[in-house]
Amino acid sequence: MGFPLNVYVAAVVSACITTLAALPFWRKWCLRHGVVDDPGHRKIHKEPTPLAGGLAVMTGILLPILVAAAVLWAQQGAISPPPKAAKPDSEAAHPNRALDAYSTFLLRYGLSHRALELAGILTGALGMLVVGLLDDKYELKPAAKFGCQFAIAALVAASGARITLFVPSLVFSYAITILWILTVINAFNFMDNMNGLCAGLAAIGAAYFAIVAAMDGQYLVALIAFLTFGALLGFLPYNFPKARAFLGDSGSHLVGFVLAVLAILPHFYNPKHPRHWAVFIPLLVLAVPLLDMAWVVMLRWHAGKPFYVGDTNHISHRLVRRGLSQKAAVLAIWGLAAAIGALALFA
Repeated sequence: MGFPLNVYVAAVVSACITTLAALPFWRKWCLRHGVVDDPGHRKIHKEPTPLAGGLAVMTGILLPILVAAAVLWAQQGAISPPPKAAKPDSEAAHPNRALDAYSTFLLRYGLSHRALELAGILTGALGMLVVGLLDDKYELKPAAKFGCQFAIAALVAASGARITLFVPSLVFSYAITILWILTVINAFNFMDNMNGLCAGLAAIGAAYFAIVAAMDGQYLVALIAFLTFGALLGFLPYNFPKARAFLGDSGSHLVGFVLAVLAILPHFYNPKHPRHWAVFIPLLVLAVPLLDMAWVVMLRWHAGKPFYVGDTNHISHRLVRRGLSQKAAVLAIWGLAAAIGALALFA
């Protein structure tokens, strides 16, 4: 029996509604505490805009997880699978009851056996959110921000969420995991340069990771991805095409971190479902932000500028200079990311 589809739908819907409901509160909070993006020479908005996206998306992901965990652990009885002796006709007569028992068992089992790893991931997500918030408010120095990112990535690797690439070396596993997390975080941070661009790319990436994980029966990974997808869907109406809130560094750090972890958690290759090009799945899903970052870093290096200093050489800016509106440029990049990401389903 596969994992019930209605649980995945519930994850998307609950995260979306939670984010939509939380955004007005976080907008007011940001305006009250000065966590805003002020107008500037490289910006199109005319008044301070709240950097509430990260807080709202985190709420949309975390609150449904906490509610679901509380409901699961409040139920009486030990963790045990549904009785195998049940008569087929009784299960057919009560399909919803059978699905509920099965999904409850799987969720409780998964949460108990991957508790340390999940705790590390949630702690890392909150840590990245806080680092981004501090940067939004106080503009952290690049070295301080990078140091915080490195420490959080190392914490996640220590919790057990690591890349191996089939290399039997713990040092290599830590190094490649930390490098991957830092790369993806900063790739999404770089892509947060037009309304809806970063959030839309993150939503597309989360959707593909969710589908791939669900196809392989990796239900916990799929649920995290579906929650992320739903939370980003709830944020996008506030951010595209006209922005009433921005992701800010808190949001770009958060979604970059979550997408990096979603690329690490699944076992893309296993004997039952062999994927001969499994290692390329994350690269296909995240191709657009990764290639854009590589391009602008190379240009800045050739120009003798620090790689972390912003400019207008991103693919989005180049499309606008070629005559597209900002809305059309964002939609075109979304389409490109969706097309390349779709290849991951066949890898």
